[in-house]
Amino acid sequence: MKPGDILNASATSTLCSKQGRYCMNFNQNTDFDNLTYLSIFAKGKDNWLVWIANRDQPVDMDSAVLSLNQSGALKIESKIGEPIILYASRQHSNNSSNIVATLLDTGNFVLKDIQKNIVLWQSFDHPTDSLLPGMKLGVNRKTGEKWSLVSSISDSSPASGTFRLEWEPTRKELVIKHREKVYWTSGKLLINNTFEYISGEDFEVNVVSNKEEEYFTYWPNEDGFTKWTLLQTGLLINSEGRDIARADLCNGFNTNGGCQKWNELCRNPGDMFDSKLVYVNENMVYDIANTNYGINDCEEICWSNCSCFGFRNFYGNGTGCLFLVSTEGLNIASSGYELFNILVKNTDPKVSNKRIWIYIGIGTLTPFVGLFIVLLAVRKRRHVLRERERMRMQIEDLEGSRQYSDGDDLEGDLSNGDDLKVFTYSSIIVATNGFSSENKLGQGGFGPVFKGILPSEQEVAVKKLSKTSGQGMTEFRNELTLICKLQHTNLVRLIGHCIHERERMLIYEYMPNKSLDFFLFDSNRRKMLDWNKRFSIIEGIAQGLLYLHKYSRLRIIHRDLKASNILLDENMNPKISDFGVARMFTKQETEANTNRIVGTYGYMSPEYAMEGVFSTKSDVYSFGVLLLEIISGKKNNSFYSEDRPINLVGHVWELWKEGAVLQLVDPLLNESFSEDEVLRSVHAGLLCVEENADDRPTMSNVIAMLTNKIKVDILPKKPAYYGGTRVFEEETYGEDVDVDSTYENSYSHVQNIDSSSEEITKLI
Repeated sequence: MKPGDILNASATSTLCSKQGRYCMNFNQNTDFDNLTYLSIFAKGKDNWLVWIANRDQPVDMDSAVLSLNQSGALKIESKIGEPIILYASRQHSNNSSNIVATLLDTGNFVLKDIQKNIVLWQSFDHPTDSLLPGMKLGVNRKTGEKWSLVSSISDSSPASGTFRLEWEPTRKELVIKHREKVYWTSGKLLINNTFEYISGEDFEVNVVSNKEEEYFTYWPNEDGFTKWTLLQTGLLINSEGRDIARADLCNGFNTNGGCQKWNELCRNPGDMFDSKLVYVNENMVYDIANTNYGINDCEEICWSNCSCFGFRNFYGNGTGCLFLVSTEGLNIASSGYELFNILVKNTDPKVSNKRIWIYIGIGTLTPFVGLFIVLLAVRKRRHVLRERERMRMQIEDLEGSRQYSDGDDLEGDLSNGDDLKVFTYSSIIVATNGFSSENKLGQGGFGPVFKGILPSEQEVAVKKLSKTSGQGMTEFRNELTLICKLQHTNLVRLIGHCIHERERMLIYEYMPNKSLDFFLFDSNRRKMLDWNKRFSIIEGIAQGLLYLHKYSRLRIIHRDLKASNILLDENMNPKISDFGVARMFTKQETEANTNRIVGTYGYMSPEYAMEGVFSTKSDVYSFGVLLLEIISGKKNNSFYSEDRPINLVGHVWELWKEGAVLQLVDPLLNESFSEDEVLRSVHAGLLCVEENADDRPTMSNVIAMLTNKIKVDILPKKPAYYGGTRVFEEETYGEDVDVDSTYENSYSHVQNIDSSSEEITKLI
């Protein structure tokens, strides 16, 4: 590739090495809708995949291109997300014609200045899950960059997983870690240049140590294709499928073949998990619907928890965990329909003999067995619920101790390649002037937010978790692990985090114009929002939501979209923020249910506020309310009065029926607005706040309506929450509402939205 050349995904362009040993293109074989990865594969009968440029950030198949531009920048671009910069010169090149990108017959994709004979960038410096001959594992002492293999999260997703193969320079050995816990080591390097626990018959080892770098690499004894691959189970294999390292067999007890030992209190040597078809019901299981968890995370959590008897993945793509927390009534007959990894206890002969005498004793007590069974049946339900709760608490403790003991552990828990920085507490103190009141930007449900200036003079916003915050460690972790994987011009960018003792902080790009509500609901500042700015803000929010719902790697439901969670940059461009209560879905999921209702009343869809059911259509409802607020410059609750129990949504509905929609427009705009854009926006907004979730449009359709790409013939129906109520509207004035499940029954009775305020108030 020369400056000006592109590799086009839609045209299925392919770049091959000189002898055709390796080729590169945008791989179409993904489990996600129309998403693709720039991949290098070995040509042959199996077309081995050996490298992926954007494993954690898939791009749109119809628009993705790899380009080498005239300034020598190598990047991947598509219509979704920010450009992925593989290389960009720090200084503008006046003679970029000397820069070429070449796929070598070693499988290395190299960007080189051929005049100076300098390698500017190469794929070998950014390994994924496969190690090719000549590729390094180790550290660049000059830059601090580490070279390591990272497994995929599952068979169906190439995203960064939880196992890592590293070179340990001090002991000079290979190490496989699972979330920073050492599972396996190769043992010391022997005199014959092989390792203690790796057979060296098929390859030669090369170890280099100098002032500039420290690394391990290997070369095959025979010419031909070869590679090492780290699987999501922790198994390291070669290209022929032969085992190199069996970290998948390391369970904390055995030390065979390089396995490392650690203490587990409730398991015994010889205990193991065995795959079985079983029949279970919902009372026997506990789930963690976290897409950052792979199958080995599930195994480790179950192994470390005495209440766990088995596990399997929660999602069809191999992520998330479903745990078996009760075996009462468990059916492992051949008619079972769910494949679980069931814990099989070690059978000690001495224990077995004791059991024989126990069974004889029980046989003499047969008359009492029936009564005992009846008592068990009465207590069964109570026992299962206790076990599930104990499992939940132990899992939370385990996750907290494993992932938040210090900053280094948390950094290791995040996916490699997200460019997420770990800040020291002292650097944050200096940046925020000791969290001074002059630097305070505001206060939210999470805690206070402070402006900071880094040594590089970059301005940042530091969101500090309050010790009395209703949003705890779960929200902190949710936002940290989720938003770092999202890249879109209309989403706020997370720069890094800081953990110091019990302090938890998130560091974001600084938004000089604060949040949308700062302007929208102030009579003076609102004048700065002319119609063009407002319509641009509406479109930007819609594009951000569309990315979350459709184009991000997993479907994201924000669950708390409102004016205060829309930040504005220096050009008044909107950026969706605050992902603390967001939920991740796979592409196959459409909705979920929760007993913990979080968010802000006035923006909540009726099915979520009353029944805990949420989906992308819940966000669509919130967007509809926000859209109407932007047009009118008024809060949803601002129309409530004793003699006129109606909110903004109801007011808009009345104007629609009367054909007087233009009366909704903020008077401060002085009639300087596009009537056509206002009418289309109000029409879209009313469709978004339909009471029935299925009747609401998708964000794709909303954008098409706003941009006039489709003609909308569907007329809106009477919206949800047409009549304002004291319950919902008083809550809207306050901070975010975290509705505990104990109050759920009270809200579930509020079925008639047009009921009088007095009747609804009595329910509370």
